[in-house]
Amino acid sequence: MIALLKVHLRPYSKPIAVVMVLLLIQAIASLYLPNLNADIINNGIVKGDNNYIIRTGGLMLIVTFLLGVCAIVAVYFGARIAMGFGRDVRAAIFKRVAGFAQVEINHFGTASLITRNTNDVQQVQMVIFMALTIMILAPITGIGGVIMAVREDVPLSGLLIVILPLMALVIGLVMRRAIPLFQAMQAKLDRINQVMREALAGVRVIRAFVRTRHEEVRFDAANTDLFETSIRVNRLFAVTIPTMMAILNLSTVAVMWFGSMRIDSGGMPIGNLTAFLAYLMQILMAVLMAVFMFILVPRAAVAAGRIQEVLTIASSIVDPEEPVTLPPIVQAHGDGSGQASSTSAGTVEFRHVEFHYPGAEQPVLHDISMTVRPGETTAIVGSTGSGKTTLINLIPRFYDVTGGELLVDGVDVRQMRREDLWQRIGVVPQQAFLFSGTVASNIRYGDESATDEAVWQALDIAQAKTFVTEMEGGLDAPIDQGGTNVSGGQRQRLAIARALVKRAPIYIFDDSFSALDFKTDAQLRAALQHELHSAIVLIVAQRVGTIMAADQIIVMDEGRIVGAGRHRDLLETCQTYREIVLSQLTAAEAAA
Repeated sequence: MIALLKVHLRPYSKPIAVVMVLLLIQAIASLYLPNLNADIINNGIVKGDNNYIIRTGGLMLIVTFLLGVCAIVAVYFGARIAMGFGRDVRAAIFKRVAGFAQVEINHFGTASLITRNTNDVQQVQMVIFMALTIMILAPITGIGGVIMAVREDVPLSGLLIVILPLMALVIGLVMRRAIPLFQAMQAKLDRINQVMREALAGVRVIRAFVRTRHEEVRFDAANTDLFETSIRVNRLFAVTIPTMMAILNLSTVAVMWFGSMRIDSGGMPIGNLTAFLAYLMQILMAVLMAVFMFILVPRAAVAAGRIQEVLTIASSIVDPEEPVTLPPIVQAHGDGSGQASSTSAGTVEFRHVEFHYPGAEQPVLHDISMTVRPGETTAIVGSTGSGKTTLINLIPRFYDVTGGELLVDGVDVRQMRREDLWQRIGVVPQQAFLFSGTVASNIRYGDESATDEAVWQALDIAQAKTFVTEMEGGLDAPIDQGGTNVSGGQRQRLAIARALVKRAPIYIFDDSFSALDFKTDAQLRAALQHELHSAIVLIVAQRVGTIMAADQIIVMDEGRIVGAGRHRDLLETCQTYREIVLSQLTAAEAAA
C-alpha cells in the first residue's frame, strides 16, 4: 500500500503539506480551548471577574472560528487529493491493462480487473480522504492531549497508563482477525462479479437451456458467501465499538471520582478538572478515530495490494529496446478500377513456429512453416481445436511464439514495436464486437480521419450499405454496447467494414463470414477479392464454400500442417481436407 501511495500521491505533495499545516493548526486550537475554559472557571467564575470572562470568552470564539475555517479548508483539499488519486490510479490501471498480453488478462480475469479498477480503487481512495482528515489529526490530538492532561494534573494522569494500553490491546486483537476476513471479502467480491458477468453475457444460452434457476442458485451461493464473511467482519466491529465506548465511559467515571478527591483535598482547581476531562475526551476520541481508521485500513491495504499486483506485473509481450524501423505502410486496396493504389505489402512467414500456452504440458502448434504472399488469399481450415485461431493470433502478437520465428516484411515480429505491427494489420475477430456509439464511430475506429465517402465505400464492400441506409439516421444510427441492437450477420459486416476502412496491407478474417447467408457470403468474397487483390488476406473458415477459390489453403490437424495447396490438389492429396469438404458438399459440388 505504501508503494502505491508513494508513487501516486507524489504529484499532490504541496496540497498534502497545506492540509497537514491546517490540521496542525486545527489540533493546536482544539487543544488550546480546554485550557481557556479552565481559565474562565478558575480566574473568572470563581473570582467573579466578568471582564475576564468576556475577554477570554471572546478569545475562545476567535479560536473556534479559526478551528472551523481550518477544518473546512482541510476537508476541501483532502477531498480533491483523494479524488485526484482515484482518478490517476484508475487511469494507470487502464493504461497498464491496455498493454497486457492475452496471457496476463487471462491470469487476472476480466471480472477481477474490473473490480480492481472500481471497488479496490474506491477503498484506497476512501482511506486517503479519511487519513487526510482523521488519521493525521488523531495522533496529534492524542499525543497533545496526553501532554496537556499531564500539564493539568500529574497524579490524575496516571489513569492514562491503564486506559491507553487497554484500548491498544483491543485494537490489536480486532486487527489480527479482521485482515484475513478483508482479504477473503475482496476475493468473494471478484466471484460475484464473475458470476454476474457470465449471466449477463450468456443470458440467451441460459434461457435457451432453461437454466435460469441454476444461475440464480449459483449467484445466491456467491452472494451468500460474501454476505456471511461481511457479517463476520461487522460482528467483529459491532463488539469493538461498544467495548471502546465502555472504556471511554468508565474512564470518565474514574476521572470524576479521583478528580473530585483531588479537588476536595485542595490539590487541584475545579477548572483544571474540567480541562482534564476535555483532554481525556480528546485522547479517547483520537483513539476511537484510530479504531475507525483501523476498520478501513486493512481492507484498503488488501485492495492496494491487488492494485499494485496489476501495476507491477511484467507483461509477457513487450516492445524491444531497439525496435527495427519499418518502411512506411503501403496501401493494398484497389482504387475502384481494380488497380492497386500503391505497391504491395511484404510477406508473412512462419519458420518452424511452435507455441504452447503458459503452464501447458504440450504445445498447441508444432513446427509450423508457411509463407503468405501479397496478392494471395490464404485460407486456414481444420477441425475444431486444430489451432487455427491460435495460429493467426500470433501474427498481431496477441501471443508470442515459444519456438521458431514469425516474420512480417522479413522482420521478426518480436523485433518490432507492437503499434507498428498493428498498423499493418486489419483484424476481424471471431466474435464481432461493436462499441456503443454510432455506425460511423464504429467504422472510423479503424481510421479516425476516414471521410463519409470512405466509410460508405467500406460499408458497400462489406455488403452493409443497404441495411445501414435503411437504419434511422444512416451513419449516425445508434449502436448499443456490443452491437446488441443489430443482428449477428450485421455485426460481422460492420466489423469487416471497420477493418477495410483502415486500408492495411494485411487482413485477417477469423471465421468472419459464419453468420452470413450464402448469397451475401459470395457477394462479399467477390468484393473483397476485387478490393484487396494486392493485399495479404488470411481467412480462417469453417465453411468450405468460403475458401474453395483461395490461392493457398492450409489444412491443420492437432496443431500441425497436414496439407497445403489449392482446393483441387488437396482433394487428391490430403485426406483430412477431403473429409472436411465431403462433410459439407457432395462429391460433384466439391469437384465443380
